[in-house]
Amino acid sequence: MSVLELIEERRKQGKKMHMTLIDPDKQTPEVAGSTAKRAEELGTDAIMVGGSTGVTQDNLDKTVLAIKDATSLPVIYFPGTARAISPYCDAIYFMSLLNSTDPKMLVGEQVKGAVVLKKMKNVEKIGMGYIIVEPGMKVGEVGKAEPVPRDRPDKAVAYALAAQYFGMKLVYLEAGSGAPEAVPSDMITAVRAEIDIPLIIGGGIRAPEAAGAAAKAGADIVITGTIVEQAEDLNILADIITAVKSN
Repeated sequence: MSVLELIEERRKQGKKMHMTLIDPDKQTPEVAGSTAKRAEELGTDAIMVGGSTGVTQDNLDKTVLAIKDATSLPVIYFPGTARAISPYCDAIYFMSLLNSTDPKMLVGEQVKGAVVLKKMKNVEKIGMGYIIVEPGMKVGEVGKAEPVPRDRPDKAVAYALAAQYFGMKLVYLEAGSGAPEAVPSDMITAVRAEIDIPLIIGGGIRAPEAAGAAAKAGADIVITGTIVEQAEDLNILADIITAVKSN
């Protein structure tokens, strides 16, 4: 079963998913592998690998291979640019940052990456509309985004529908790594009501309450990354995963 088929099947079954995001620039490959193994034991459904800055071909490949050695979970590349693409990933989010003011983030980097990805027949390519929500944090800055205001769910809906009509398979609303607040629940609910494809929510989710709220509001997949990097005890991740999957 492909990664996209897994996501779509879980959604049909009414089952929420949790994915753990690991940044290759934030720890050694060995630590990334052990973190992924622990996340798998706690019930996460897939490992995403990526970061806004600091990702190189070397640290990406080594991190992906360490994770694959440590777990049986799908490993999905969450790219920032086309400068590094790992042939060892199971899948890649082939994404456009829809509210970027920089053509490179809309299609330029994707054009560069497409040529490379064509040769990687074993890597599943999943089209995704990526939408930055206030405050946006580093990813919003690097991506030169005009973040969707937190009080404008209608604007998020418009971007999400555009993604769907472009033929993208997923929509991702991102508040930014380390954001003080997650994507607002009313925005999640509004987008979920209007699109027919799976909805991913990430950024600012550091507590079970926030994770559960996102899932309850309509997220099909909830992502956590910063809490995994910063927590001394990953048991907090167990509570987050439980909160997601109980909705």
